This record gives sequence, structure tokens and C-alpha cells, in this order.
Amino acid sequence: MVNRKELNPEASPEAAFGARLRRAREAQGWLQDDLGARIGYSGRHVSGVETGHKPPTRRFSVAVDAALGIEGTADSFEREWGEIKHGSLLEGFPEYVAHEGRAVEIRLYEVGIIPGLLQTPEYARAQEDGHVERGSITREQAAERVAFLGERQAALERPRPPLVLVVMDESCLHHAVGGTEVMNAQLQRLVDVAARPNWILQVAPFSIGARRAFNLPINLLTLADRSVVCYAESQTQGHLDREATSVLPMLTAYHQLQGEALSPAASVAMINQLRKGIS
Repeated sequence: MVNRKELNPEASPEAAFGARLRRAREAQGWLQDDLGARIGYSGRHVSGVETGHKPPTRRFSVAVDAALGIEGTADSFEREWGEIKHGSLLEGFPEYVAHEGRAVEIRLYEVGIIPGLLQTPEYARAQEDGHVERGSITREQAAERVAFLGERQAALERPRPPLVLVVMDESCLHHAVGGTEVMNAQLQRLVDVAARPNWILQVAPFSIGARRAFNLPINLLTLADRSVVCYAESQTQGHLDREATSVLPMLTAYHQLQGEALSPAASVAMINQLRKGIS
């Protein structure tokens, strides 16, 4: 343990993979040699992946999933490897998603587009098709993103689902994606989800002006130990923050935003009014 290297999962997607691999291995009480013996690799190779000196491969990831019994799940290392390989996740996001699947409370704020966890498959595909048309991703990457989003949504359907609080800027409702039929179904999904007991959906209207707490999307997760992590991203970068000194002010700002936003009932009324306009 003297030579144990401290890992920085925010350094890169590969670093996040390695840090999560170490946590998963240690949770089983296995040494690197123990895991290596179970998956057909040396302990030195496992160490290289954990510290970022060796890139993970699909074969390695599949073997780890089998050893941990998480094949085909939202937490699978094969899934994370695929996202790394195709470069379709921003830094910090793989680790965020691992936390999201176990969070007891999820707070979301989005500008411009419907939050991913609320998107219909048709809306999600139309959104990714736009990126393909711009040439920023391939069709294969678009399909992977849509499938990955479906896995994230499915991970919320568990025996004890998290409380999900969503504040959407009003622009999310007006930004047309995929045409009339897609938008109508998407708005209906918002109404349906808002009726669930573990979801609270609010719209931050344009009228709040400068009182809007955030100008970029924000995700806040409360974990089982009541710690809070924050994930924020720009067009090209993502950042996962666990430091209480910076995360707690974000949580306070989110509460202030909820106070400025429309009530859940008024938010649903706005959504229904917009649906009538595009039907």
C-alpha cells in the first residue's frame, strides 16, 4: 500500500474508468492479482488500467463485468469502454452516471433541450441526428448515445426509485426537435412523468430574467450517505465536483431557482397549453 497511487477520475474518461475499477475491486476485497486471476490478466495489467497507464479494451471490460456479475447493466465496464472508444462522453460523465444509477435524489436543470432522463426515444434520436448532420458525431455514435440514454432511464426504475427534481428553462419547451409529432409526444411524456410520485417537474419561465440561478445545465446528486456531487458541462467539457465548499452553494442556488420557477401544477398547465398549440 506504500506505493498506492492516488487517482484523479476527472483527468480523463480513461482515468474515470480506472478509478471506478479500483473501487469495484476493493469493494470485493480483491487485490489486483486476485482480480487479474479471475479475468485472465496479470495484476500488473490491472494496475496499469487503474492508473491510466494502459487503456481498457473490450475484452478486458467484458471479463471484469463477468467477474463482478454486472454484464449488460447500466454500470457495466463494457458500456463505459464503448463510450471511451467512440469519444461520445465528456470528461467526468462516466463517473457521474455511475453515481446517478444509485443516487437517492437527483436534481436537474436544463436550458434549451428537454433533460435526457425525460426524453422520449424519438426526441433523443432526433436530437442526435442533428449532431450527425452537423458532422460532430457519426451515426454509430448517435445510436450508442440513444441506447446509453435508455439504459440511464431504465436504471431509475428500481424498487426504491430516487426522488427526481427537474427545473427546465422555458426554452426547453419551445426548442422544436424532430417535428410536430415528436414534440407533441415529448410534451405528453413530461405531463405523464410529472404525475409520478417521485418526480417533481417545474418550468423556469422567461419572466424570471436575471434571477435565473444558472446559465448552463446543472446536475446535482444526493447519494445514500447524504453527500452531494455536482456535474456541470459546457459545449466541450464536463466536470464532476465532490467538494462541499463548491457543491453546497450550487445546491443553495438550485433551491433558489425552484422558488423562482412555476409550481408543478402551473408548469404542467404551461406544457399542456403548448401541446394544444402544436397539435
